Amino acid sequence: MRSVIVGFAVIAPIVLLLLWPHAPLAGVAILAVSHALLLYPTVRPNVQWLGPVVTNFETDANEVWLTIDDGPTDDTRAILDVLDSRGAKATFFVKGNLVREHEELVREIVSRGHSVANHSDTHPAGKWWCLPPAGLATEIDGCAASLAAVVPGPQRWFRAPVGMKNPGVHPALARRGLRLIGWSVRSFDAVRDEFDKVMHRIERDTQPGGIIVMHQGREWSARTIAAAVDQLQTRGYSFVIPDDTRLKTKR
Repeated sequence: MRSVIVGFAVIAPIVLLLLWPHAPLAGVAILAVSHALLLYPTVRPNVQWLGPVVTNFETDANEVWLTIDDGPTDDTRAILDVLDSRGAKATFFVKGNLVREHEELVREIVSRGHSVANHSDTHPAGKWWCLPPAGLATEIDGCAASLAAVVPGPQRWFRAPVGMKNPGVHPALARRGLRLIGWSVRSFDAVRDEFDKVMHRIERDTQPGGIIVMHQGREWSARTIAAAVDQLQTRGYSFVIPDDTRLKTKR
């Protein structure tokens, strides 16, 4: 699918030039369709057209994977206390520039039984979708290097800023042995403190094997994460970090 979309986007301007003297509207329509086919999987998280995105994991139990983006931040220890007191495990998708500022927090995340993964170096949410290969490499490698300096060992997972992609993302990740991690439950807890709406989305969308994305670094983050864990544990869910072999896409 990816090769078809990219190839269509490359040849569409040529088709437009060929058709312009005879059927300009048809040429413009073809160009518009090619751009739409490229733009949709770029800005829509979890869409698989440009390559695989992990959105759930295999399980025979009431298990979910809690992922927490945008740290490490000042509330990291409070969130770790929330998780530890409830016996819940999570993966923290961290930013490289914050890893360099708070190396001790990254070590503490791992020492307390959780995991960390790459969420780019500076989280360029507004331009990630249009970064050229060199820019993607700088963002991915910057975070990877910061993590390697603090937590040696293989790195397996990457989450794109705001879940966006472009045609260069999957090739860059493949060269580095990284898998793109999406989600099946989006809490929308990052921008506003909408507690009731966040809890409703989590309860409505969570299924066994689901991947929940939440955020840290906001005034409300720790209490919102605590409430989400409590809510799902009441429903019989446990919070685990699945092995890489259990991860699945929608395909």
